[in-house]
Amino acid sequence: MTRRIPLPRPGRGPPPARLAEMLRVDHAGEMAAVQIYRGQKRVFEAAGRSGIAADMARMEGEEDVHLKRFEALLTEKQVRPTLMTPVWRLAAYGLGVGTALMGEKAAHACTEAVESVIGEHYADQAEEMTDRDPEMAAQFRQFRDEEMAHHDHAIAEGAHEAPAYPVLSAVIKAGCRAAIKISEKV
Repeated sequence: MTRRIPLPRPGRGPPPARLAEMLRVDHAGEMAAVQIYRGQKRVFEAAGRSGIAADMARMEGEEDVHLKRFEALLTEKQVRPTLMTPVWRLAAYGLGVGTALMGEKAAHACTEAVESVIGEHYADQAEEMTDRDPEMAAQFRQFRDEEMAHHDHAIAEGAHEAPAYPVLSAVIKAGCRAAIKISEKV
């Protein structure tokens, strides 16, 4: 599927400013992913569900690799993280705990919803950066593929069978999209 890249917004700024927006958002997203999985893992551990807890721990670790890469890029490019980091950290952990309390299928529905938005986001960024910074574009493509592996795993584990799946998925996706827009600027 070919995605149409949105036209640059008026006032988007020069490429360094756009790269800063990208890095700020991606750092926030990876930090949030770590927190979601951490919250889910703790609920499942407390419930004695070691299999699903181990699955969440594995994905948390994979997201942590991405987070560390964006922490390094923020430092290297001298970009500050979003000012919303404490809010996103708490909200993401709460989302993880909340969906885990709803059950295994809801936890997977959360993963599927988040990763579908993030997969599109990374694909758009890779396309936007292809000519400007091919190395960064390749990094975005790699992370997109890794995020889509989580997405596909969640579907295989029954994400679409979650209670109130259409509503749960729509709300999570809307929250992700809003967080992306907010994190670009603040």
